[in-house]
Amino acid sequence: MPEHEMTTTRLEAFSDGVIAIIIAIMVLELHTPAEPTLTALLKVSPIFLSYALSFLVAAIMWANHHHLVHAVHSVTARLLWSNLYLLFWMSLIPFVTDYVGKNYRVPMAAALYGLDLFMCATGFYLLRVELIRQSGSDTAMREYHEGIQRKNALSGALYLLAVPLAYISVYASFFIFVLIPAMYFLPEKKLAGEVSAFE
Repeated sequence: MPEHEMTTTRLEAFSDGVIAIIIAIMVLELHTPAEPTLTALLKVSPIFLSYALSFLVAAIMWANHHHLVHAVHSVTARLLWSNLYLLFWMSLIPFVTDYVGKNYRVPMAAALYGLDLFMCATGFYLLRVELIRQSGSDTAMREYHEGIQRKNALSGALYLLAVPLAYISVYASFFIFVLIPAMYFLPEKKLAGEVSAFE
């Protein structure tokens, strides 16, 4: 590897740091109720539930990003900028999480949440495109990445669907937000020797 070329270790360390900060910011938005009563606790439950959902989404993204980076052959400019693009949209997760938690009945809040997660999905899509390009003549690897890419595309399409759907029923959008993380816990075919909880 040329001396000037960034290593995957540095790329992963930077990304891990950003994702850790994203989760830390989300948890800082949780505040205890003013009164120690069940009624007061129920009032803040939407904020806690939005945090729990976003924590799960961010955790899945982190795990998938980890396995994705370990499949990288070369840290190209395309890969770097695709990764930064993904991290930008991920960095907005704390904002949309807090917004939807405090306005869970408002269509625009649910739509904004879905839009941000859709943009995150496009970031993963771009990263995977670069991995497919780097696979070259390795047919098995290309087919593997293309299979994951189809799953990414489905997730992105569902998140995008949740945006206009929020103006019909916010609960339908929330169903999609819960459904997609559940999809990543379903087992699927992997390459020989690969260990991944979500891919």
